[in-house]
Amino acid sequence: MSDSDSIPPLRMAPRDENEHLAHQINREKTILDRKREEELEQSLAPMRVGSVPYLNSVPLTRGLEDQIFFAPPSKLAELLQAKELDAALVSVTEVLFNDGYEVLDGVAVASLGEVKSVFLAHKKPIEEVDVVYCDTASLTSVNLLRILLAEKGLSPVFRPLEYYQDAEFQNFVLLIGNPAIDFARTGHEHQIWDLGQAWYELTQLPFVFAVWALRKGCVDDATKKLLREAKDFGLDTLDYIIASRTEYDAEFRKDYLSWHIHFHLGNDEKLGLAKFIELINKHHLGKVFDPVFVS
Repeated sequence: MSDSDSIPPLRMAPRDENEHLAHQINREKTILDRKREEELEQSLAPMRVGSVPYLNSVPLTRGLEDQIFFAPPSKLAELLQAKELDAALVSVTEVLFNDGYEVLDGVAVASLGEVKSVFLAHKKPIEEVDVVYCDTASLTSVNLLRILLAEKGLSPVFRPLEYYQDAEFQNFVLLIGNPAIDFARTGHEHQIWDLGQAWYELTQLPFVFAVWALRKGCVDDATKKLLREAKDFGLDTLDYIIASRTEYDAEFRKDYLSWHIHFHLGNDEKLGLAKFIELINKHHLGKVFDPVFVS
C-alpha cells in the first residue's frame, strides 16, 4: 500500500457546520462580553468619577457609563479641585499644573500624528496670527497651541470662544473634541492645522491629551482596577463600539478610534509628556508638578 493510500483525504466542513461553528463562537463571545460587563457594573461608589462626553473617550468607560458623570474637560477640572469628584478623565495639564493628583498608569487619550479633533482653524496664514479664539472647554490644547506657535516665534492673544456658531467668523479658532469634528466635517472657509500632527513634526513623539486624574489618597485600589478593566473591555470590543455608536459615519468612527486615537500610556507617551513639560518650562507657561503614576 502506498503512502498516499494510508493518508485520509482532506475534507472541507459542510457549510452548515461552518455556520454552526461561527454561531457558537459568536455566542460564547457574547456570553463572555456580558459577563465582563456585569463585572464592571460593580458599583464605583463611594468614588465619584467623571469623564468627557467625546467620542475619543468612549472606549475608556466601557461598562461603567451609567456610573460616570460626563462634562467638558474644564468643568471636570473644576469639580476635581472643588473635591466634588474623586477621579476624572481630564486634560493632562490639570495634573501638571496642580499638585493634588496621581495619574492612573497605562491609560490615556493620545495620538501619534494627526488627531482629527484638536486643531487651529485659520483663514489667514498662521504666520499672521494675532488673536486666537479658543473653545472654552479646552485646557491642554491651549497650552499645546501656545507652545507650537511660540516655537515659530509667534505669541498671539488668546480669547474665549463664547459660542461655537461664531467659529466660522473668526480668522483663527482653536476647537477640540466633537465640536471640532463637527466643524471640520461641515462647509467652512478655514484651513485646518492639526495639533497632533504639528506636535509629531516638532518632536517625533506621541502627544498625551488626557489621563485619569485621581485625587491623592482618595481613590481605592478597587476603583483603579475597574478603570483599567473598563479600558481593556473597551479595546477588546472596539469593533462593537465602532459599529454601535451613532456619531458621524462608521468609516469615520473606525478611522478615528482605530488609527488617530490610542489609549495606552507607555514609555513613548511618557517621553512625549516629558517633552511637553520641558517646553512648558521653556516658554514660561506655568509651574509644573511632575506627574505621579500609580497602578
